[in-house]
Parts: sequence; structure tokens; C-alpha cells
Amino acid sequence: MENNLLEERKHPDRLPRVLNRLDLVSIVIGGVIGSGIFLVPSKIASEVNSPLLMLAVWVVGGFLSFLGALAFAELGAAMPEAGGMYIYLREAYGPLLSFLFGWTLFLVIDSGAIATLAVAFSANYLSYFFKMTSLMSKIVAVVFIVFLAAVNYIGVRWGANLQNLLTLIKTGAIVGICATIFFFGRGNPENFFSPAPGKFSLSLLSSFGVAMVATFWAYKGWESASYSAGEVKHPERNLPLGILIGLAGVIVIYILANLAYLYVLPTSAIASSKRVAADAMLAAVGPAGASIISFVILFSILGAANQNLLCSPRVYFAMSRDRLFFQGIARIHPRFLTPHVSIIAISLWSIVLSLSGTFEQLFTYVVFGEWLFFGLTVAAVFVLRKKRPDLPRPYKTWGYPVTPAIFVLAAFLISLNSLLKEFWNSLAGLAIILLGIPAYFYWKRKQKV
Repeated sequence: MENNLLEERKHPDRLPRVLNRLDLVSIVIGGVIGSGIFLVPSKIASEVNSPLLMLAVWVVGGFLSFLGALAFAELGAAMPEAGGMYIYLREAYGPLLSFLFGWTLFLVIDSGAIATLAVAFSANYLSYFFKMTSLMSKIVAVVFIVFLAAVNYIGVRWGANLQNLLTLIKTGAIVGICATIFFFGRGNPENFFSPAPGKFSLSLLSSFGVAMVATFWAYKGWESASYSAGEVKHPERNLPLGILIGLAGVIVIYILANLAYLYVLPTSAIASSKRVAADAMLAAVGPAGASIISFVILFSILGAANQNLLCSPRVYFAMSRDRLFFQGIARIHPRFLTPHVSIIAISLWSIVLSLSGTFEQLFTYVVFGEWLFFGLTVAAVFVLRKKRPDLPRPYKTWGYPVTPAIFVLAAFLISLNSLLKEFWNSLAGLAIILLGIPAYFYWKRKQKV
């Protein structure tokens, strides 16, 4: 690896390709599994009221996410550049749409995610073990962000190694928790089948759809691996396999966890629970279960936030390389070979959001727009096969054109659902995205200077 870095230092204008397939699998698993699997099952159970439907929601949600990943695998293998989704949108639809994606990612989506995770780490879970004042909690949230920024600043290899470690701890702990519940819990196999699903109706279909939205949030994060495509060794092979293997691993872990919950808790108890994983462990091993879950969630949150700081700065780096963002963002550290200014920029803005307390509201605004970007990115497979037949495609989307079409439809239905159910929030989110238009033309004018 040291020889590789020495070779890359001869090319100070590019990021080194040091990430392998295992790193990508860890980026996907560690980034996707945050707090969703500990919280989302209660929402799903309250909507569908049946264990079989509850499991079906997780399977279908995972399947649809996998269809999206198949399309990303083709795009990533064809264009293995830093920036991922930003690059695919740019090549398919032009620079304005890709800029609006990167603008929203920086302003709200990833910065809001980092702020959310930092505050959850300090205020919601670390405070379970240590009593903290509001000021202390904010200081811990800032230290949380600064620590992850520092690790990723000094080298992508450092950030990837931390991600691998956190993913190993997290997945091992979740599998261990499931094993503990199955071995020590007084389970009731009847919980897997009762109550039975009701007769098919439009109401049941609507409830299933609402539950599906919750699973999409729990599965979100696999797309971030594409942002680091410019640093992947043999990306034509490792990028598709890393994303698909990682997401398959997440699906297995999610289904295993839900089976463990159902083993000791009926659907009604899961639906009414605010901390279903803790309640399942309480039923299995007593009060110590809540402490174990809180400890595991700390590592889970740390891994999800590290993925954001490991991957998302590459999007702003690519925007700056296109001269559509602050010029300094494109700088590569001469020693560490990281987009260090980009890492500092997203970290500082995340700290501002975490201290302001506005991030949660901002985050809800962009649900509508974010899923539009997802749908458009997968639709880029269709566009680019017509527009850029010259692109090398070492991997082609399995099931094309059916599989990407299903994902695009699902993504747009989620956007439509957000628009109908959260109209004013969606309108505010659209306003945040559209604020990027004058910013885009500002940087376009600077290109001509």
C-alpha cells in the first residue's frame, strides 16, 4: 500500500485508488445500518398489524433497494469517478440538475444526517451512561464530528479502516443480540403467524405502501459508496460487487433482527414500542438488555456518520473540479491525498446545524426532492444507453429494462407520497433545491472569468 501511495503522489491532481471490495462492503453495511433497525419496526408493525406482512415489507423494501443498486452498479462501473450520483446526473441530464443534487446534499441531506447522528449520539444514547447538561451534550456532538473529520482528513485509508472496524463491531453485536434473544428468550413461535394478514383491500395496500416508505429510509445509504468510486481499486469489478454484496448483507441482517423481535414480542407489542430492540432484549435477558442495546447503537451511529464523512466530500470535490463550487474545495492534501478542504467544509456546516437545532426540520423538507434525485439517477441508465453508447460497460444492469423501471416508479411514488402527505414541507424542500439555481449561474459566470 505504501508503494501505491508513493506512486499516487506523483499525480497530486487525483485521489489515490486505495479502497478495495471489503472497504466498499463495509461502507454500505456500516452506512445503511444506523438506528433504523432499532426504531423502524414499530412503525411498520403499527401499519400492517401482521407479522407475515411485517416481514414481507422488509423483504420487498430490500428487493426494491437491490434493484436500484443494480443500476448504480452499471453506472459506477462505466464512470468510476469521484462524485458518484453527481457524475451520473451530469452526464445524463447536464450540469444544472447535477449541481442542484450536490447543492442539496451539502446544504441539507448529508450535513443534516451528520448533525442528526451527532446529536443522537450525545443526547439520546451516550447520556444513557453519563448524565450530561445541554451544553455538555452539544460539546460532545461537536467533538463527535471533529473526531470523524480528523480521521478522514489524514487519509482515506484511515477512514476506511475505521469504517471496517465499526462495521465489524456493529454487525457482530447485532448478530450476537439476535442469538441471545433466540437462545435465552422465552419465545412464542405463534408470533410469527398471528394475527394473519387481512383480506386484500385498498386500505391494506395503502398501509403496506406507508410501511414501505419506512423501510426505504432504513435501507438508505448504499448509494453513498458510489461517491468514492474515484478511490476504488479495479472499480469496474469491485464497485458493483461491493455495493451488491453490502446491500445483500444488510437485507439478511434486517430480516434476522425482525425475526428475533417477533420471537419474543407479538406484533401488537412491537407496534406500541418506542424502543423495540431494547424491549426484545428486556424480554430475553432482563434490564441489562437496554444497556447492551444503547451501547451497540453508539457504534452503529458512529459508523453511519463516518460513512458520510468518508464519502460525501467527494461529491463537492467533483463539483469544484467542474468549477461549480468554491475553488478551494477541489484541493488535494499534498501528504494525505484527501480532499481535505471539502472534508473541513462539510464538517463545519454540520457543526453549525447541530448547534442551531434546525437540522431535523431541514431534513424533513428534502424527502420529496431526495427521492426524485434517486429516481432520476436510476433512470440515467436508460438515458445514457441512448446518449452515450460509447461508454465502456463492464457490468450491465441485470433485468434491464424492467428492474430499473420498477425502482424509478417506486422512487417517484415515494416522492408523490411525500408531496401529498407533507405538502408544505415538500414545498419548502423544493424551495431549498431551487435556491441552488442562482448559485449555479453565479459559478457558471465565474467559469467565464
